[in-house]
Amino acid sequence: MRFPFLDLSIIVPTFHESGNLVQLFRRIEATVEKANLRSEIVVVDDNSRDGTVELCATHQSSVPVRLIVRTDERGLSGAVLRGFQAARGEILLVMDADLSHPPERIPDLVDALTRTSHHDEPAEMVIGSRYVSGGSTTEDWGWMRWINSKVATLAARPFASVKDPMAGYFALRRQSYESAAHLLDPIGYKIGLEMIVKCNFRNVKEVPIEFCNRTVGESKLNLRQQLNYLTHIKRLGAYRLGELMGSKVQESSPAIVGHVGDQPTSRAREIDAGAERRRKAA
Repeated sequence: MRFPFLDLSIIVPTFHESGNLVQLFRRIEATVEKANLRSEIVVVDDNSRDGTVELCATHQSSVPVRLIVRTDERGLSGAVLRGFQAARGEILLVMDADLSHPPERIPDLVDALTRTSHHDEPAEMVIGSRYVSGGSTTEDWGWMRWINSKVATLAARPFASVKDPMAGYFALRRQSYESAAHLLDPIGYKIGLEMIVKCNFRNVKEVPIEFCNRTVGESKLNLRQQLNYLTHIKRLGAYRLGELMGSKVQESSPAIVGHVGDQPTSRAREIDAGAERRRKAA
């Protein structure tokens, strides 16, 4: 598959994930080259100070790696939106840095998004799903995490009919994001659910994946994130109620970071890996 433009921007939010990035980059590179997808990797890091900057600056790759370091903001959802702002691709794909999402399925997500049929409406969003036929989680996932996932999925059911609305591995068209950018105001880490609701997606497809446990680093899922998720569900409920009543009822909170309308702070910086290497070699 070859498009007449930069096909794909792969957005990777990070916080203390340097131990996973080399393997992630290599797997992405091998996959998109085989699929003939002109791509870029946009890493949005929340000032980890764990070697992520140096790693991205020195990584040798045929796929451009761009790094945005946020020094005044925190949170996965805000990082994803910052990546969307900087992305150059016509398709925006989000995936975790911890290798839980298989990069080898990237072409399947892109294909499902771009495939046209006389019988079906074009997909507006494609999810890498654990819970459709053919999808799975690794055996070492743990029963407590499985229960948490199922309960959270049930809470999201009123807002999305897909089987895995909690997925953080998804792709959509740039124009879909831009059409709803002014509405996006997520909290926590479930940016995919926010996109489904605020972009008013009616045709979301799911591609089966095997979701793997991380082997390096620590999970960011904690009690605070779970409470943020409940707040997010409450906000989405208010938004939907506002739609039904003919007005956009949205709650606001000064604690939210990474709002799509925010401009990069003066202390945020972006590093193009190739340009950084050339500067150092000069």
